[in-house]
Amino acid sequence: MNRQSPFRKLARTHALMAMGDVAMYGALAGSVLFSLPADAQRDKVLLYLLVSVAPFAVVAPAIGPTVDRIPGGRRMVMQITSMTRALLYVVMAFHTGDLLLYPLIFGAMVMQKTYTVSKSALVPSVVRSDAELVEANSKLGLISAIVGAVAIGPLAGIGKFSPAFALFAGAGLFGAATIAARKLPPDVVAAKPVEQEERNELRSAGVVLATAAMALIRSTVGFLTFHLFFWLNQDYGLVQFGLAAGASTLGSMAGNVSAPLLRRSIREEMMLTIALFVIAGMGIGAATTGGLGTAIVLAFVVNFSCAIGRLAFDSIVQRDAPDANQGRAFARFETRFQLAWVLAGLPPVFFTLPGEVGFLVVGLIGAFAGASYLLGSRAVRAGKPLPMSLTERARRGFKANVAKRRGDTAEQGLQRPRPNNTPPPRPPSRPPATRRPTR
Repeated sequence: MNRQSPFRKLARTHALMAMGDVAMYGALAGSVLFSLPADAQRDKVLLYLLVSVAPFAVVAPAIGPTVDRIPGGRRMVMQITSMTRALLYVVMAFHTGDLLLYPLIFGAMVMQKTYTVSKSALVPSVVRSDAELVEANSKLGLISAIVGAVAIGPLAGIGKFSPAFALFAGAGLFGAATIAARKLPPDVVAAKPVEQEERNELRSAGVVLATAAMALIRSTVGFLTFHLFFWLNQDYGLVQFGLAAGASTLGSMAGNVSAPLLRRSIREEMMLTIALFVIAGMGIGAATTGGLGTAIVLAFVVNFSCAIGRLAFDSIVQRDAPDANQGRAFARFETRFQLAWVLAGLPPVFFTLPGEVGFLVVGLIGAFAGASYLLGSRAVRAGKPLPMSLTERARRGFKANVAKRRGDTAEQGLQRPRPNNTPPPRPPSRPPATRRPTR
């Protein structure tokens, strides 16, 4: 009997989910969503971003630890998300031309991001060793990029003639993904709560620096995605945005292929530093030239650098936090990165910047992140402590103020005046003196 490895089962599920994603984009390319004026699109995209924040800011921290302790909990979440998306696609097929389409799209996208977090938690349990973990994440990223590039053409063609038919095809793909997810191992991601040793490792200087750098890289991806959507749709058209989206997919694909090769020759910290400064240089350079071609190249480079940075980040966490639960840790990190992507996408939704200004913002974010990471890494190598972040500084200041208030209250209680009828306290009594015996 041909028994497939757990990773191949996850890869098949991931490929089906990726094709289902492409089916929605192909079906809705000519729908009412993209035929609306820019201001109307802005309201709908803003609503989507605000709705997307909820699962990652509120729901994930609340139910994530519980799901991790349930046997097959993350597998169950993947099945629920794929089933839910299949049902949403079926309902979408009957409402491609009216306003009910928007909440259905938003719900499908939130389910997609929920699946991404669960996948990150499940990957460590389907590989045989920690050494295979980084390679597995790279392969999954490559699979989604290849599937997206191959499937977008046929599904977009089907969606042009019949959006409903493309959505029904997507529902079938998610139904198949639900069945495929049932074959995943019912492992417990985290059987016991976080211990102090795991906390200390995940709060080490190298991991903290890499997390901040990766969050800023994902911020550039989120900002650039929505900046290009509104700017290109306003000055050029939807076809040109499709070209930029295709360049983003190719960039992710090239990054996932190149990252394992780079890792064999240079350290992870250097990979992350190069990724940040490439984004900085390309963003600032694009701001000086401008134009559609520059935007497409920038989309490729930013997503290429993001793939390089993600593999470097995974390697740093795996190296510097060997005793941490990898599934739980990567799920939490992915939650933070999704939040960074969403929050960075808000400014372009509120107002459309000129193309060159948006490119400059991307470059400045990359330059700030690169300089901060480089200086922080040098401080760590020199044995110096990292400077406190604003949130950590605020947290410590709040604790200090609370402790000071408690101390002032206790001191006031000791110095409180006595009522008039209260006698003064007696001095402490001394034991009676004893005479020494006389001889």
